[in-house]
Amino acid sequence: MPAIEAENLTKTYQVYRKQEGVWASVVGLFRREYKTVEAVKSVSFQIDEGEMVAFLGPNGAGKTTTLKLLSGLIYPTSGAAQVLGHVPWQRENAFRRRFSLVMGQKNQLWWDLPAQESFQLHKEIYRIPQDDFDRRIDELTSLLEVKKLVGQPVRELSLGERMRMELIAALLHSPEVLLLDEPTIGLDVVSQRRVQDFLKFYQEQQKITVILTSHYMKDVEALCSRAIIINEGEIKHDGALEDIVEQFSRHKIIQLQFGGSTPPTGLDRYGNVIESVFPRVKMEVERKRIPEVLTALLSQYSIEDVGVQERPLEDVIAEMFESVKTGEGE
Repeated sequence: MPAIEAENLTKTYQVYRKQEGVWASVVGLFRREYKTVEAVKSVSFQIDEGEMVAFLGPNGAGKTTTLKLLSGLIYPTSGAAQVLGHVPWQRENAFRRRFSLVMGQKNQLWWDLPAQESFQLHKEIYRIPQDDFDRRIDELTSLLEVKKLVGQPVRELSLGERMRMELIAALLHSPEVLLLDEPTIGLDVVSQRRVQDFLKFYQEQQKITVILTSHYMKDVEALCSRAIIINEGEIKHDGALEDIVEQFSRHKIIQLQFGGSTPPTGLDRYGNVIESVFPRVKMEVERKRIPEVLTALLSQYSIEDVGVQERPLEDVIAEMFESVKTGEGE
């Protein structure tokens, strides 16, 4: 059963176009020119209960706007959506108690107060019984390894520690839907891993529905099996994560280890040499030419080891966005 449904969801804005120069500024006082920006264009998708889905796209693609629509923060220009059977922008109390939105660049905790004070405020807002509140605090602070930090002012915490506190605040009322907008932005590798491990464990235990936006493909690969890709406000792909590489990558990586003591020459006629530290060489070759290239390499060079692998997911997605921008992917 779908927990989240969007049907032809559209959001447009009227943006004032200011012309350059003093005279243009004066004219603008009396006659303004506007342009229509389509942040989201007829987006449709369904996400089942207990599913964790990556929502990917470049900056300005419409990801955050879509999450704001699904959380009821803004109204759509047209289209429809339901989250847990509720229309988000009607902002019913029954709905607001059942979801959470965490934005990596927005704070919900009081900056100068200890996190425990903000947790108490959330307890009152969501009317969480004291026993449940105590149990949740103990569980979440233990899982996220911040039990000793809840009494420390938020401004004194590191970025990674603050984000873990933000997650605790978002999960105190046991939401059924969690919308995560860049939760690991700016975090170091260790903090990213802690957040990833926690989200994976928590989602598996609680079976909550999660939409995750992130520019870190390690987040996506660690947590999600399905990805929705949005670009210029439109959905370009909705399916299994591994299908992205199969569908959009035109190349594979061949890794070679040469024998002998003389570095090979002439490899660039078979593909793009992206790394060469003799005796190891890494090449990028068109998918359709892999059998032909391997046959030629093995017949002409002394090769001790060979491997073929897919390109990194982040490279494939970046290439896909670029091809759409230049019109190649249309």
